Amino acid sequence: MPTDLLAGLNPKQREAVETVDGPVLIVAGPGSGKTRVITHRIAYLVRVCGVTPYRIAAVTFTNKAAREMNLRLAPLLGQAVRDLTAGTFHSFCAMVLRRDGDSVGLDRNFAIYDDPDQIDLLKRSMTEVNVDPKHFHPRAVQSAISGAKSQLLGVEGFKDRRDSYFDEVVFRVYERYEALMTRVGTVDFDDLLMKTYLLFENFPDVADKYRNRYVHFMIDEFQDTNVAQYAIARQLSRESRNLCVVGDPDQSIYSWRNADIRNILSFQTDYPEAKVIALEENYRSTQTILNAARSVIAANTQRVEKDLWTKNGPGVPITVFEGYDEKEEAQFVIKEIANLTKDANGSVDGLYALGDIAVMYRVNAQSRALEDECLRYGVPYQVVGGLKFYLRQEVKDLTAYLRLAANPHDDVSLNRVINRPTRGIGQRTLDELMRLARDAGTSMYTAIEGLATSGDGAGIESVALAPRAIRALTDFKSLIDGLASESERLSLIELMELAVERTGYRRHLLEDDERGEERIENIQEYVNSAGDFADLEGRDALNAFLEKVSLVSDVDELEEKAELVTLITLHQAKGLEYPVVFMVGMEEKLLPHSRSMEDPSEMEEERRLCYVGLTRAKERIYLLRAFRRGLWGRSEPTLPSRFLNDIPKDLIISPVRGNSRSAASPAVRLGPARTRFANGERAPTPPVDSNSLRTGDKVRHASFGEGIVMSSSRSGADTELTVAFKEGHGVKRLLRSFAPLEKVD
Repeated sequence: MPTDLLAGLNPKQREAVETVDGPVLIVAGPGSGKTRVITHRIAYLVRVCGVTPYRIAAVTFTNKAAREMNLRLAPLLGQAVRDLTAGTFHSFCAMVLRRDGDSVGLDRNFAIYDDPDQIDLLKRSMTEVNVDPKHFHPRAVQSAISGAKSQLLGVEGFKDRRDSYFDEVVFRVYERYEALMTRVGTVDFDDLLMKTYLLFENFPDVADKYRNRYVHFMIDEFQDTNVAQYAIARQLSRESRNLCVVGDPDQSIYSWRNADIRNILSFQTDYPEAKVIALEENYRSTQTILNAARSVIAANTQRVEKDLWTKNGPGVPITVFEGYDEKEEAQFVIKEIANLTKDANGSVDGLYALGDIAVMYRVNAQSRALEDECLRYGVPYQVVGGLKFYLRQEVKDLTAYLRLAANPHDDVSLNRVINRPTRGIGQRTLDELMRLARDAGTSMYTAIEGLATSGDGAGIESVALAPRAIRALTDFKSLIDGLASESERLSLIELMELAVERTGYRRHLLEDDERGEERIENIQEYVNSAGDFADLEGRDALNAFLEKVSLVSDVDELEEKAELVTLITLHQAKGLEYPVVFMVGMEEKLLPHSRSMEDPSEMEEERRLCYVGLTRAKERIYLLRAFRRGLWGRSEPTLPSRFLNDIPKDLIISPVRGNSRSAASPAVRLGPARTRFANGERAPTPPVDSNSLRTGDKVRHASFGEGIVMSSSRSGADTELTVAFKEGHGVKRLLRSFAPLEKVD
């Protein structure tokens, strides 16, 4: 027996590799070496058990994971790796349908529609069955159809399950969508799964061919499978029973993608003879990090119990930091990164590169404050899985409206939003408008003015526009004129809120059932960023803000640098690891998200999401929250995430606010016991005694600069200070316990 295959494996890993007959459930904790186990198990089947690679299939969920699997198998199997079927679940099904899809009416050269293709066809389907996309957003319909297919519900099956008017609408669109797909011989991603299942279910000879070929079927990330994927796996392993699944219910965080945690939880019921092996030794994190993660996840009921442990040692404590607002939260992150990446002459106990560090958050909108501070302090960064904040569609759309309010002759901005939201200005109208402007040598706005002056366009030579189109254009002009007029008297935040409402853009976003809430959150964060310009008035504030946004949008070359701090959502971070992880926004209604508050199963998924974030860290983990967080330009108090209370206090240190050395330095200074408000909120320890600040004292604020205390009065258990700041920041009323004030001699 080739001993090299088992060398270096721990006892549980070795057991998983050597257990090759019958159903096997490998419960693989984070950082437990599951990819090593999968690849060595395949090599063991080939080199020790004599199974030809042609008869083995291994599927996973991302192309990245599939590439990693094949790269690791190549040195273990040599040229034999070419005969192995190893890839994503969808690529496996596509292969089956290419070969035998004619049985279910598919030409072997079928095309696979991607997301934009699906939306285009859905819009056409909706038009043909008289469903108004303004009332039923195509994304919402697409999500419903995708959910049905993942549950193996075809058109007729969905018809029998209708129980609402929305379902009736979806059924009509679904029926037409499928007819059009069949007519042009295409499939979408969900079809790859459902049609493969139907092929195996309705054509036993085809199913038998694949059962005889694949005597061993392995699934990675089993907790992320949906009903259709598990059903296909059961079909293929019905005779051999050699189904090996690897996963961790504690890392099931994709229910919104139709993943069904019940698959892994019910595996032992479906296969009573299954061997269950738990991989509990962690090779990634310190014991302190693992203990914290275990304490957070322990409250869940939908899980398989396991005890993560490591030989890596206890490591450093977990840092929990409470900032006054999201800006101070982000500033702490940037200052701590500076400490962690100092050179050998610095005071840091251990050195890291920028690429070793990730900042994770629950929703994309949270990246805005972090990006602002990265840009301010010149920290190179990358935003994973999406555009930078100021380049996101909804942010750029609102920016375009603001630019038009400042300068209606901005053709680029006008062209972007003239029909967003839709207002009856189609491409033909837009083409004619651009022709008029081009022929007259004017801006598009001036061309609209000409149409408005002529009434029906009769006074303009060769206008090929219907009266209705001209009315739509002049209505848009009136909208922009109104915003321009209001920009003279409203504050910047008020103008932004007005633009979102008056243009119908908020309603437009809310119609997007799949991403609408996330895009609204991005708009809310964008409005909140205007708070930095609160001391400017009217057009001065608007122009200063637009200048800032333009400069931020142009900073793209940072992504090309090798050393980048990673900004990433917790969902996107699954499967990754970093020596240092910052998790920001540890607050109720953010993590856990507000949507989960009334649903125990969703709350459990939020807890799993926190667990995933914690277990991405190898050496250091920072948990941060803001006492107040901006929403639509208004700062509101928050409550600490319940997950913070789950972590044993002996695993935590809390640096004093304003202490730049903080937890990265071995000389970190811990604050005394903190007071609690009536709502249970812990107050951060002030940098100086609150009684030391009196009327007339000079102070310095981290954001507002220097000022003078105008008055001081008790406010419950706290002290309220009225401070007049210099440099245009005006007079502020601050609670002493939370205001980052430093007395100046």
